[in-house]
Amino acid sequence: MATAYGPASRDHHSPGTGSGGHPPAKHLFPAALRAPLDARTWRELGYLVLSLPISVVLFSFAVTMVSLGMGMLITFLGIPILAAGLAMCRGFGVMERGRARGLLRLEVADPAPVRGKGGLMSWVGAVLKSGVSWRHLLYAVLHMPWAVFAFTVAVTFWSYGWAAFTYPLWRWVFPVYASVDGIQLYGDATHQLYLDSPFELAVTSTLGLALVLVTPWIVRGLVSVDRLMVLGLLGPSRLASRVSELESDRGVVVDTAAADLRRIERDLHDGAQARL
Repeated sequence: MATAYGPASRDHHSPGTGSGGHPPAKHLFPAALRAPLDARTWRELGYLVLSLPISVVLFSFAVTMVSLGMGMLITFLGIPILAAGLAMCRGFGVMERGRARGLLRLEVADPAPVRGKGGLMSWVGAVLKSGVSWRHLLYAVLHMPWAVFAFTVAVTFWSYGWAAFTYPLWRWVFPVYASVDGIQLYGDATHQLYLDSPFELAVTSTLGLALVLVTPWIVRGLVSVDRLMVLGLLGPSRLASRVSELESDRGVVVDTAAADLRRIERDLHDGAQARL
């Protein structure tokens, strides 16, 4: 009976389920009002914030190793360097699957490990011929520009929303430490416009509240792209998943057939044979 290389890929935040795949709990307030303080929102925001430094390191390493390996292909050293770079990208993939599992509640099965027939060159050849290794390299290259964009959008909406929403609480900083009446919207040699009247404070806070409420849904839209990238590039291929599923099903069928044969043999031994 075959054993799969990890749990089946699944998303614990799929529609109609709560955390951990359980039915959603009933709440007093609608989801739109709970979202800014929901644990899922802060986990996903943390995922986007961490993606920036991680993706920069991964992109720099991948590009450096591939460039070095390609540049030295004229010598024998280029091949093992390229294989080592791909192997390290697979190692980063393990970390990224763990990060997606912890912060996005996204379970992704581990791809099949690289197995050589024996010896260093056999392993190098297996790494270079593995489609999984090249998909991990593609993830390292593609994820960096997306991580920069997602980080910028998420942090901008989050910071501006909460700053505007709480502006009436911290406006006193400007007259005390900056000698101005508040945030300056416009200013020239003759006119200055500050947010300092009660009406302007109320409008600013209202707009900030709107941003605070809409930011969680923007964050969820951004991490949905990360989910697709992790599932499509860091997990096992569809063919490998299908083969593993068929092997598992075949093992179940074989076990069931063996149990049926033992039951028939026992019935014959205890029933018909005893009567004969």
